[in-house]
Amino acid sequence: MSEPQLGPKAQFDAFLAEGRFMLQRSTRTGAFSYYPRMFPPGDAGAALEWVPASGCGTVHAVTVTRRRPDQGGDYAVVLVELAEGPRMMSTVVGVPPGDVRIGMAVSARVTELNGVMAVVFEAVTQ
Repeated sequence: MSEPQLGPKAQFDAFLAEGRFMLQRSTRTGAFSYYPRMFPPGDAGAALEWVPASGCGTVHAVTVTRRRPDQGGDYAVVLVELAEGPRMMSTVVGVPPGDVRIGMAVSARVTELNGVMAVVFEAVTQ
């Protein structure tokens, strides 16, 4: 009996559990996509393959979510434009939330966040 095939989100989560940030790429056009899916956007006749993400990105939008200190304090919610093209929501760690700026260069890492493995970003210093 063969192993059951994991859906795209389960595959993405399995990569994160291994400490790997992977993206899907169209085998027809080479275009990257994120959020994990079955087919490339607008091209149900093509296939997707998993490839390692570069981890490089730029903050496209940011907002600071305010929380009481006993609830973990404030944090930045960001929309990051990945070097490969897609955008993904995440957070920036290691920088005070109020210091995160649009246009900031960031680098991805996989870590545990609120009990689950996730992609977070760190500011790139030059």
